[in-house]
Amino acid sequence: MKVLREVVSSGSFSAAAEALHLSQSAVSQQIAALEREVGMPLLERTSGGPKLTAAGQTLMDHGDAVIARLDEAERELSQIAGLEGGRLRLASFPTASATLMTRALALFNQRFPNIELEFTEAEPEESFPGLKRGDFDLVVIFDYPHFPLEFDRDTEAEMVYEEPMRVALPPGHPLAAAKSVRIEDLADEDWLCGALPSSCRFQVFQLARDAGFEPRISFHSEDYNVIKGFVAAGLGVAVLPELAGGHPEIELREARGAKPTRRIWAVTRESESRPPAAVEMLGILREVCRSYRDARKLRLAA
Repeated sequence: MKVLREVVSSGSFSAAAEALHLSQSAVSQQIAALEREVGMPLLERTSGGPKLTAAGQTLMDHGDAVIARLDEAERELSQIAGLEGGRLRLASFPTASATLMTRALALFNQRFPNIELEFTEAEPEESFPGLKRGDFDLVVIFDYPHFPLEFDRDTEAEMVYEEPMRVALPPGHPLAAAKSVRIEDLADEDWLCGALPSSCRFQVFQLARDAGFEPRISFHSEDYNVIKGFVAAGLGVAVLPELAGGHPEIELREARGAKPTRRIWAVTRESESRPPAAVEMLGILREVCRSYRDARKLRLAA
């Protein structure tokens, strides 16, 4: 279409070829190919130069709009490639959303203010399939070493953080006097965890079974803030990931021997399919997670 427009506006095949940096034969071949595709002549070869036929004029009337949209698309693609525009769609699970992602989103927004951020909070069971469907450009998800996720060939996953799981005890609990707690010493306690089938629930059962007992689950909640409130009220014990934070009325202790952990992954589509903005966000997530690891080391050293 651009070749046809240039031939008409310049008044000759040779002038169009020069303007487009093509050979005259290449221009003629592209016009001929377009005429074959349309199925009728688009140009009349007159002594005054090539003129549009009725079919050619109709095509150009629509073609100018198409070319304008293509030019606009090219400009937008250049902006996306140069991180001067476009959109980045993200998803993360709640405890990472309130910690790692909050800092990462703020840093990204400072560095790339022209890129629109679209954030959704979702558990891995929702966000990971959404990434594969094309709903997201990058998702932050978690798994446990006992229950590892399987990543497809069409995705790329990087473990950006590994956090300890800590035992949460009610205030004044006898075991809180020690710096660490053996899971087997909690066999007679009431336990708290989610009711829905999930790796979080499976992790609690696996820890207890590895310690030789079946946990007695007295209260259920999918919300770590609710679980912390239950522990503070003396309703049971739980294991909490580090990013879930503490509570002024509960005691958090390391698990002795077992040392359960939760792994956090940043997942994108394969490198050929991920936008430049997703690559930059991945770098920012590494930076944020590194600062969290450094802060943990300082706490342990204090």
